[in-house]
Order: sequence, then C-alpha cells, then structure tokens
Amino acid sequence: MLNKYPLWKYLMLICVISVGMLYATPNLYGEDPAVQVSGKRGAEVELATVSKVTDALAQANIEVKSSALENGKLLVRLVKPEDQLTAKEIMADVLGSQFTTALNLAPATPAWLEAIGAGPLKLGLDLRGGVHFLMEVDMNAAIAKAKEQMVSDFRSELREEKIRYRGVRENPKANGVIVRFADEETRDAAETFLKPKYNGFLFDDSEADGVYLLTVTMSDDELKQTKNYALEQNITIIRNRVNQLGVAEPLVQRQGAERIVVELPGVQDTAQAKEILGATAMLEFRLVDEKTDVRDAVAGRLPSTSQVYQNREGQPYVLQKQIMLTGDHIVGARSSMDEYSRPQVNIDLDSQGGSKMSRVTKSNIGKPMATLFIEWLPTGEVDAEGKKKLEKHEEIINVATIQAQLGRSFRITGIDNPAEAHNLALLLRAGALIAPIQIVEERTIGPSMGKQNIENGMQAMIYGLTAVVIFMAIYYRAFGLVANVALLVNIVMIVGVMSMVPGATLTLPGIAGIVLTVGMAVDANVLIFERIREELLDGKSVQQAINQGYGNAFSTIADANITTLITAFILFAVGTGPIKGFAVTLMIGIATSMFTSIVGTRSIVNLIWGGKRLKKLSI
Repeated sequence: MLNKYPLWKYLMLICVISVGMLYATPNLYGEDPAVQVSGKRGAEVELATVSKVTDALAQANIEVKSSALENGKLLVRLVKPEDQLTAKEIMADVLGSQFTTALNLAPATPAWLEAIGAGPLKLGLDLRGGVHFLMEVDMNAAIAKAKEQMVSDFRSELREEKIRYRGVRENPKANGVIVRFADEETRDAAETFLKPKYNGFLFDDSEADGVYLLTVTMSDDELKQTKNYALEQNITIIRNRVNQLGVAEPLVQRQGAERIVVELPGVQDTAQAKEILGATAMLEFRLVDEKTDVRDAVAGRLPSTSQVYQNREGQPYVLQKQIMLTGDHIVGARSSMDEYSRPQVNIDLDSQGGSKMSRVTKSNIGKPMATLFIEWLPTGEVDAEGKKKLEKHEEIINVATIQAQLGRSFRITGIDNPAEAHNLALLLRAGALIAPIQIVEERTIGPSMGKQNIENGMQAMIYGLTAVVIFMAIYYRAFGLVANVALLVNIVMIVGVMSMVPGATLTLPGIAGIVLTVGMAVDANVLIFERIREELLDGKSVQQAINQGYGNAFSTIADANITTLITAFILFAVGTGPIKGFAVTLMIGIATSMFTSIVGTRSIVNLIWGGKRLKKLSI
C-alpha cells in the first residue's frame, strides 16, 4: 500500500527524536553562579576549608545553594548571581594566598541526567565570556634543546658503535654539533655510521691543528621541522594540561609559526589559568659524578663533562652533563605513599624510554642517580625585540642509588608533601613543554558581553523562525503545519546532538549556522510540496502524488545538501575559531534537517493521509 510506513520505522523515528530531546533537556536547567577554590603550591582543599568558607559566607548573609568537594576542588554554588563577586572576595580573604578562587558557572543539571552523560550545550568565549591568551613559544630554546639532545645522542651512539672520539660539543656558530677525532680514518667511519641515521642533516669534514672535525648541521627543512614539532607538541600538552586541571572545553590552536591561541570559556580568574599553562614541570635523569670533589666543583674546578646543581636546601651536587633520560618519554605518572608513608611519584615510560633507562642503569648499579626538576620563570625584563625574558631554574629533587636494573616503571621520592606529589604527577602526566612559552597578549571577556550576544542571536533566530513558520502555515496550509512541526523538532535535535558531541561548542557564528539550517530545512520541504502540487496538477491521484513527490524531490534535496556539507567540511578543515564553530553547527544542522524534513515529515504525512482514498489535499 502506498504511503504506509511499517511499525519499526515509526519506532525508530520516536527513538531518535526522544534521544535528541533527552540530551537537549539539560539546557532548560541553566547554570548556577558559583565560586571554585583550588589549592596551589601543594595546598590541599579539605573539609576544614569547606567549613571555613561556608561560615564566612553565612556571616556576610550570602545564601549558598550547595558546597561540595569535587576532584580536590571546592565548588560553592550560590543562589543570587549578584553575590558572586562579593563571595569570591570574601573567600579569597579567608583562605589567603595558598588557594586560588575563581568565578564559575556550574551547570544545574540533575544527577539523573548527568548519570547518562547528558549536559548543557558548551558556549564559546563570545557567548559565555572567559580568558583569551596569545602565547609565544621560545623557538631559540627549542633549538638549543635539540642541539643538547644531539650532543647526548652522538656521544652514546658513537660509544655503542665503539668509535673513539676526542669530544662532542655544540657548534656556537650554527645549529648543530662538532665532533673531534684523532685521525681521518675514524672520522670517516663515524660519518659513514651517522649519515643514514641523520638524513635531514648536513655533514662537513675539516681539519685544524692535527684534529679531524666532523661538523653536523641541521638543514633548513630539519630546522623547520624542529620548530613545528615544538609548536605542535606544546599545543597538545597545553590541551591535555587544561583538560586534566578541569577547565572545560578549551580552544587551543596554533597561530602562525610560533604562537598558540588559548581560549578558556567561563574562566574569569587569569592567575590560575596562567599557573596552569605556564608550568613546565620538565624532568631530567642524570648520574652523579662521584669522581669530582664537590668543593672543587663549587670553586670552579670541574671537568667539561660535569656541572654543579643544588637541591632545595642549597646543597650542591656534581652531575654529569650527559642526560640519561628526559621527561619526554614519560607516559604515566601518579602520586602515592611509599612504605614509610612518604610521598612519591610513580613514573611509567614509553618503550623507547624504558629501553634507555634499562641500558643505562644496567651498567651503573650501585651509583647515585639524580632527578633534576626544570622550569622557566619570567625575569621581569624585556629583550631587544620586546619579548619577556625567561630564566631557566634547575633544582635537584631526588638523589637515589641505583639498586637494580630499572625498566619502564620506577619511582622518585624526596618530595615535601602529598599535594606537591599530586601536582607534579599531574603535570608530568599532561606532559612537559618542549620549549618554554610566554603570554604576549591577555584578554578577559566578561559574561555580560556574552549575554548580550546570546540575546541578539536568539532574537535573530526567533524572528527568522517566526517568519518561516507563518509563511509555511499560510502558503502550504496543513502540509505547512507538518513542516513547522518538523522544523521545531529539528532545532531541538541540533541542540541535543551538539550537547552530546564532545568538543562541540556553540559560538555566535554557530547561532548563524542554526538560522541558516532553519532556512535549508524548509527549503527541502518546499521542494517536496511543490513537487506534490505538480503531480496533482498532472492528474495523479493523491497517494501517487505524495509518493512521487517525496521520491522525485529526494535527489535534488540530497545534491543540494551534500554540496553544502562538503563546503562545511572544508570550512572545518581549514578554518579556525569562529569559522570552525559555524562549520560544526552547519554540518550537524544539515544531518538533522535531512532527517526531519524527509523522514520526519513523511512519517507524519503517511500517518495522517497515507493509504486513504482522498480526492484533494490541503497543500
């Protein structure tokens, strides 16, 4: 029978629409004004902290909706939005400098919806307000680190190959290293061995004062690749770090060859954001030089292969310059307590790091190994280019004797308290920055601007929707009402799908994408209804007209939507920021509008008019 759907199709339609509406429901509950408290420099948020805060707010007559410890942070939900700033100031005064207080907007989603993973639509910086950072990667430091790694790799590889060399040092005049040999034959053997391993490098032979030199320099392509690697790795690490520290839905993307844009919607406290993004938490593992006297080393008398470092108490140690392992190979880090109830961090390495650690420790059992903690801090000075100068701070946090051959898992101790161990593990787990970064631009966007943008965008959508609904109802009568029902369901489904998709964020251009989708959804129904009219004018029966109207119009609708979908994909692939937000909304809107305007309206039409003997249609 024409124009009759089987039961399973109706059930499928009801199921899909129900899921979309269910996941769109959290947007009806809104958000609570809140203040978030987190510890810094090892401080812990405990139950005593919660009591202190709630008592202070009660004395100031600020009504608290709820307060709860979540993932080591205190979230205080307030009843009135106007109390938010006052509450933040009171809490900051009560808790002191050991804690960071930040304004927040906490979703008021019921627990039963959160249990199935439903949450409100994520709003972009232009709608919700937040923090915008433009960060610059120190490429000179990235190249310097690459040169240090080259020196270390050349030494270990030539030693393993049993090729004798007089010394390996960085080339002060170029981006590379200089290796010295006693004779030409050994130099040639080393060049033959190293060239296949370092394809993107330039090799040059020379001789001076009876010493045969092999100069290895990065090519332009290798240099570009090193810089690009440093930028991409920093982007990945910053994204991981922000996610692990609880800042929801950040935008982290590259801008040009050396800069990174970071947008944190909903964050109003820049101090905490800076602390999160700027921390380096880089580790190096080195052997202690037991042959050199510490007093001689402090006086400046030490071999070229060693260097003096201090621990937190200021006690000097002489460490070998050769790095056993860097934090780049760390894939897992978690804090715990050792058998003496002292804080420690358990480290897990990747396969390459595990092999390196196993190889080095096997031949150094019984010798002390130091864990060097490195961070870059601003000096307050500016260089000739107007950039803030960063200073490298290095500190020994642990010296332990290698008791046995280590593999992919081991632990570091000597940490002051459990909170510090937790923070160190978290930063190491997120990754160490490949090169230091500095903030060159900082903007805080207030939520009031976002509120105005939302109101303006909603007004535009309501005006457009109202105009379309009135036109369809008047021009296509009963079929127009069917199209309007599908249109409203389509908007709900767009919101539901965007709420479900991880990383999907609604921006102001995204609202424009929804408005455009409304027009496109109606356009599909216009094509179908006009085709039905043509079939009726050709003398076809009502049932034939409906069937052929939907069937013949489908190819035209599909072609139009597929070309638009391809354009949206291209916009998403090459666009940034607002353009991506528009592309995501458009792609989701195309998918849902195709479903509702074809499958949705057809099911309603079949249910009302399908299989009946009718002489005319209200179209």
